[in-house]
Amino acid sequence: MRNNHKRFAFGKNWQAFSERSLTKERFQQFKDSFKALMHGIDMQNKEFIDIGFGQGLALISALQMGANVTGIDIDENNIQALENTCRKIGCHKTPEHRICSILNDSFVESNKHQFDIVHSWGVLHHTGNMSKALENGCRLVAKDGLFICSIYNKHWSSPIWNWIKLLYNRSPGTVKKIFILFFYPILLFAKIAVTRKNPYKKERGMDFYYDVVDWVGGYPYEYASINDMLRTVQSKGFRPIRVNPAIVPTGCNEFVFKKE
Repeated sequence: MRNNHKRFAFGKNWQAFSERSLTKERFQQFKDSFKALMHGIDMQNKEFIDIGFGQGLALISALQMGANVTGIDIDENNIQALENTCRKIGCHKTPEHRICSILNDSFVESNKHQFDIVHSWGVLHHTGNMSKALENGCRLVAKDGLFICSIYNKHWSSPIWNWIKLLYNRSPGTVKKIFILFFYPILLFAKIAVTRKNPYKKERGMDFYYDVVDWVGGYPYEYASINDMLRTVQSKGFRPIRVNPAIVPTGCNEFVFKKE
């Protein structure tokens, strides 16, 4: 499924999160989750790229774990979000970053096989061309390197959410606020029903409100089943070494692949 309509302002949402909700405690929560995802992976002096660096938490975590890091993102607002994050958590060195799309073939061609670890959490399904984004992400991986990504799980409700997200992004600001007010309690109680946990205790140091805005507005939007992802990435010369299924049915499945 390819989406070519109006794009959600991910950078503005991350900028607001980094200014208003990010704390050192939340950064530590994120770092603990990031370390769990990277379990058994030696980061020291490895070349690491984060595709869609957002607020910069993965970039900074990888940097603190000894990697040489680079981040790319298409939204210039995320530069301010990254700087906010550095200031909030006391990171004295802003990680290397640039405004660029993973769909940019010239960037990929000039950097192919250059990175030991290619990481992209919850981003490739928002590019408008997930198939090409996966292809280009895999092309960046060096010999014996790792491709680590998370992709929205395919669910019977996924096409419905696609239309909700499209309608949200075509609506004026006042209507967008109504969308969030309407879906906030629905998503709150759905999370409680599925996980039986406090929804305000977020994984990866996130904030429930900004996650709701991201979920309702997150467009372009694509998705794939675990089996679809395994077939796709394995066909590009990788083998799966870890798969973490989504906590909720429409959430992100996490994958760690090694280049053969």
